[in-house]
Order: sequence, then C-alpha cells, then structure tokens
Amino acid sequence: MDVKELNVRLSKLTGLTFSGKTRKESDLIGDREIPNELYLGVQTLRAIENFDISRTTLRDFPYLVRGLAEVKKAAAIANSTLGLLDKSICDAISKACDEIIAGKLHENFVVDLIQGGAGTSTNMCANEVIANRALEILGKEKGEYKFCSPNDHVNLAQSTNDAYPTALHIAFLYYNNDVIASLKELVASFRKKSVEFKDFVKMGRTQLQDAIPMTLGQEFEAFAKTLEIEISNLECAVSWLKSVNMGATAIGTGLNCHEKYPEICVKELAKISNLDLKLTDNLIESTPDTSGFVSYSGALKRLAIKVSKICNDLRLLSSGPRAGLAEINLPKMQPGSSIMPGKVNPVIPEVVNQVCFKVFGNDTTVNFAAEAAQLQLNVMEPIIVESIYESMNYLISAMNTLRTLCIDGITANAERCKEMVLHSIGIITALNPHIGYKASTTIAKEALETGRGIYELILEKGILEKSKLDEILKPENMCSFNIK
Repeated sequence: MDVKELNVRLSKLTGLTFSGKTRKESDLIGDREIPNELYLGVQTLRAIENFDISRTTLRDFPYLVRGLAEVKKAAAIANSTLGLLDKSICDAISKACDEIIAGKLHENFVVDLIQGGAGTSTNMCANEVIANRALEILGKEKGEYKFCSPNDHVNLAQSTNDAYPTALHIAFLYYNNDVIASLKELVASFRKKSVEFKDFVKMGRTQLQDAIPMTLGQEFEAFAKTLEIEISNLECAVSWLKSVNMGATAIGTGLNCHEKYPEICVKELAKISNLDLKLTDNLIESTPDTSGFVSYSGALKRLAIKVSKICNDLRLLSSGPRAGLAEINLPKMQPGSSIMPGKVNPVIPEVVNQVCFKVFGNDTTVNFAAEAAQLQLNVMEPIIVESIYESMNYLISAMNTLRTLCIDGITANAERCKEMVLHSIGIITALNPHIGYKASTTIAKEALETGRGIYELILEKGILEKSKLDEILKPENMCSFNIK
C-alpha cells in the first residue's frame, strides 16, 4: 500500500484530515512516516495495513478502549509506587489515560478487532497513543519516545498476555450492564402485557396440539419469567471475568515485573474501574485459559435460545390472520409481499430469530478458539473478543427492537381465543374430576368424530347443568391450581 493510499484509508478510519506534516518512527521491520495528527505509532500503522478483516475496530468497542486505558493507568501508578517509574512520567501517562477514559482520542484506536499476534497490535495501539499524548503533556513532541516510550514506560512490567485479556475482562464487565439493562426492559414489557391479558382464556398447547386451557396473561408472564432468570445467569457468568492476570507478563512467571507489582496493580485497577477485580490464584494457569469467556459466551447463547423460542411462539400465536391461530396481533410494520396483496409478515420476530442464530454461531467460534490454546498462551483471543462483542451488540439491538416494535404493540383477539377453547377437545380434561375419565373419553371421541364442541355435547346429553358447566369452565377454575 503506497503512502497516498494509506493516508486516504487512515483518514477514513479516523475521520481526521492530514496536513501533510509527518514524523518518522521505527520498529523491528524498519522506518515509517506517520501523519503528525495521529497519536498512534508505527506498530499500530502496520496492524492497520495487515488486518483489514472484520471492519470492526477498537474504537467501535469503546468499553475496550476504556479498559485498556484503565489497565495502563493502574500499571503506571503501581510502577511509580514501587519506584520504578518517574512520577512526572506516571502523572503524564495517568492524565493521558484519563482523557481516553473520558472518551477522547478514540479515533486513534482503529486496529481491527480480528488480528494476528494474540492482541499485540491492540496493546501496542494503546501504548503508542498514550505515550504520544503523555509526551504532549510533558511538553514534548509526538514520537520523542526517549522521554516517554510505548514499551519502556507505558508497557512497563506488562506483556500483551496480561494487559490485553485484563482489558477485555473489564470491557465485558462494563458491557454486560448494558445487556442486562435491555433485558430488564424486555422483561418489563412482557410483564405489562401479562397483566393486560390476564383475563383472556385460550388453549395451551403441547407438541402443537391442544392441551388444556390457560390465560394469555399466563403465557406472557411465562415469557417474562424465563427471560428474567437470565439476568442472574448473565451476572453469574460474567463474574468469572473479575479474576485478572496482571503481573503474569509473558507466560505467567512475572518476568520483568516487581514481586509486589501484581497485587498493587490489581488493587489500583479495581479502584480506577470501580469493579470488584481480584488477582488470579495462578498466573501461569490463567494466562492461556479463556474459560471465563467460554462461560460468558454460553450465557449469551442461552439467552438467545430463549429469545428465539419466544419469537417462534409469537409467530405461531399471530399466524393467519384467517387460517392460523390468530390469538394475538403483532404490530403491522411493513407490507409482506411483492406478489400477495394484503399480506403482512412478522418481520420483527423474524429478524430477532436471525440475530439469535448469529449468537449461536459466535458461541461455537468462541468454543473452537478457546480450545485452540497451546501451551502457555491462547493466540486466538482476538476472535473470541470479536465474537462476544458482536453477540452482545446484536442482542442489545435485537431486544430493544423486539420490545419497541413488537411486544409493546401486541393486541389480543380475546373472542378468537375463547372460541377455540370452547371448541377444543382439550377442555374435557377440566371436566375429568366432575364426570369421570370414561364419560370424558366418550364425549371426546364423539366430538372428534362429529366435529362438534365439547361444551354443546355436555349440555345436549344433560351430563351437567349449564350453570355447573360454566362454573367449571371459568378462567379462574380452569387456569389455576384448583385442587386444594
């Protein structure tokens, strides 16, 4: 990629306009000219050239950028406390990190989430941006790394192999709160509908066949409850990410860091992030281990399974409107066919179903990537990050869309629900205790053979008085635990 082409791409990625002024930076591979408006450095530049994969960059995941800055600030303070980092440099690094935590300089974090190198490009992007901003704070020029180096100062006592996963843990802990917030709103929406529909009797179904009566409100409360359970499951799963391996450096032996550094760093990081972080018990074990990500991805998948199942139910319950169940009406969002006039499709549950399928696939990717760890490191963490981030992002959007464009606007066809109950064979089960199993079977058989309703046959044969039959078939008697 020539310089002009690269600058055009950098401008698109960052949203910045370049004056043409550059600075020279060097690494193991050689020298490169960096547009002076950028805080990123040569290693970040190479990553931008090498990894044009998902088109989802670090800046698209602001919690990760924030997590990286918090890790670097905690490391600087720990090293300064131990007398290993000059206080003026520590203060400059800390101030630069505070700016990033506040949302500044994110346009420089444009490395693709999917990358080779086990996250080194992400770590070096943070190191370079922070170093160059710290240099400005110190009154120096960008690139004057002898005064504040990405490696020697910002990355002091760290490796990508502890700084990167720790930042990921922090990012997912933050983002999980957003997932749960959307989930709680969806639960509340279903619960509101359960109250609205509490008196509407309908048929419950098993194996897509008539079972016994219930209320539409009970059905929607079940939707609310099954999703509500996932709140605590997400909280439980994400708690595994509160254990971090800062101080592991390359493979968990702590090479190049002070023996007191891990405890001081994690304590400081917990304070900065306001998260209940703790140092892992065994740094060598935890450095290649990604089981915390596996558990959390599994919790997202479990939530997606439930959301998808509910969307399947909504599509069935609204099917028709003339030749289906038609017990509920979904909001009409758009014309449903280019050839069939009048057709309206359940497009919102359909799109949410598809999102859930994506989450299932992402979880499979996470599982393969976690299994691919070899010896003292898992180099596949970037695809784990991208997969979980995408699942969280998609689920939040899908749950918000389902709530606002579907659930909140659902209406019930109460008479249709009642009609199917009265004409269903299923209500015979409610009559078992009153007329006996044998008589119930006889009535059910005749109803099936003639197409007539249970209700009318019971009255016609004089098996029960109308008042007694109506009492038995009251919603509160059919749809609750009525044997004391």
